[in-house]
Amino acid sequence: MNKPERLISLPFSKSLEISYKSLKVRFFRSMITVSSLVLAVSFLSFVLVNLDIATGMLLHGGREAARALSLAGYDVDMAQGAVAMSAKERWIVILSLLVCTVGIVNAQLMSVTERFSEIGVMKCLGALDSMILRLFLMEAAMQGLAGAFAGALLGCLFSLLTGAVRFGFASLASLPAVSLLGSVGLATLAGCGLSLLGVLYPAWLAARMDPIKAIRAEH
Repeated sequence: MNKPERLISLPFSKSLEISYKSLKVRFFRSMITVSSLVLAVSFLSFVLVNLDIATGMLLHGGREAARALSLAGYDVDMAQGAVAMSAKERWIVILSLLVCTVGIVNAQLMSVTERFSEIGVMKCLGALDSMILRLFLMEAAMQGLAGAFAGALLGCLFSLLTGAVRFGFASLASLPAVSLLGSVGLATLAGCGLSLLGVLYPAWLAARMDPIKAIRAEH
């Protein structure tokens, strides 16, 4: 009877350490993903915080504020006391997030190609498919958190500066702190989600790779 294959089982802390070291080794490759996330998430955060500023102005300024917001291009609903982004802004946000996701997928596919031999050796030593998948997902999560948080803060800052220039610093006084934090948090979560979504297919390819073919692959 054949002996069962010896499989590697890594604790979470060790997986986290390996993922972190892999990102350090491939720093410039990682920056492609992080920079695309910063750009996409900063725009999303900019739009969300803009809406928070406009909603605060509408709630405290009444019809006069509604008139100023309408002239500025906002979609104002006085009956609901709410301000919505325009159709143009919605499409731009969707397209920027879509382009970001495509960029992440391409960067991760290149990363998988560069690491064929490494993946093959790990699998020959007994690494499970789930372990390979977990390593890629943890790398994507760290990249996503760093890029999304930086982008959310950057977009928030630009939005506050833009609001102060367009409507005066008094407009920031009516901005609810809870809404501001919620918008920054939502933008950060969206960026992390995009990073994880973009790595799923490349990570699945890496996990399903035949170890012998991976080691012999030329790239």
